Amino acid sequence: MDAQIAALLAQDGFTNGAIYALLALALVLVFAVTRVIFVPSGELVSYGTLTLAALDAGKTPGMVKLLVGAAVLATVIEVVSTLRRREARRLLPRVLLWGGVPLAIAALVTWAAPLKPPLFAQVLLTLAAVGALGPLLYRIVYQPIADASVLVLLIVSVALHLVLAGLGLYFFGAEGSRTPAFASAQLAVGSMTFSAQSLFVVATSALAIVVLYVLFNRTLYGKALRATAVNRIGARLVGIAPDFAGTVTFTLAALLCAFCGVLIGPITTVYYDSGFLISLKGFVGAIIGGLVSYPLAAAGALFVGLIEAFASFYASAFKEVIVFTLIIPVLLWRSLTSHHHEEDE
Repeated sequence: MDAQIAALLAQDGFTNGAIYALLALALVLVFAVTRVIFVPSGELVSYGTLTLAALDAGKTPGMVKLLVGAAVLATVIEVVSTLRRREARRLLPRVLLWGGVPLAIAALVTWAAPLKPPLFAQVLLTLAAVGALGPLLYRIVYQPIADASVLVLLIVSVALHLVLAGLGLYFFGAEGSRTPAFASAQLAVGSMTFSAQSLFVVATSALAIVVLYVLFNRTLYGKALRATAVNRIGARLVGIAPDFAGTVTFTLAALLCAFCGVLIGPITTVYYDSGFLISLKGFVGAIIGGLVSYPLAAAGALFVGLIEAFASFYASAFKEVIVFTLIIPVLLWRSLTSHHHEEDE
């Protein structure tokens, strides 16, 4: 391997690592606030790519039907819950929130799809559609069992992953899709050539890392969100609404996952089940960060991307094995250096 090949592999590794970093941020974000290991994040990545591809082709994406069904189910659950608590005066606002907003987004996407709007508008519609699915999933699946143990929440996440994978096959089909690149320009630096698409991916990931770090470590609102994971009862006593915190968190996480799907669309062909493997690599980066640190999770994800790129050169048949083997020494090191407490403590 000469220096030029190493530089090309490093560029590819940083590009993939930046995408994995966004997924790692989404996983850390969800776990830090709700204690949920968000296994279905990969499905939202696939949904993002496939929705954008459908819009680019002038077709109504299958995401619309899924969003409508989830909105109706969430609205029914919210109406029943509100009436049981005898809070009739809050019924209309909650129906508008859980039913009106998602249905309005679905209607907008359905209307705009045949018009083939510009790429930027298609991206916004994709983010809106997939982003709206995040809080609906939280309301339907996670909010009723928010006080359960981490193990129960993990089991439910795995089940939701399987359900969303099946729904992805039903609504989007088994065919893979690719999307157009945001920019086709090339930047030459010495003997190296960088694509504008790669630079955009890396810059976006860096910006997201900085924003989330500042939000959750330097602002009162971010610390309030994190407090719900530490002690839901204590957070409620000091005026923090755990359910609202979970809704906001899943919305942000769904937006990050959808944006990952938008970014990887021009790079590789994405199928309904492609996101799971990508999310697993983001999960390795999140584990390196201990599921609590955004900078460490992002650094771990970049490291995963670099290892994958160089492993594909030296041992392409074993690159997945090499990447996922990274998690073993990390878990061993954390097990030996961390203090263990009983869950009920």
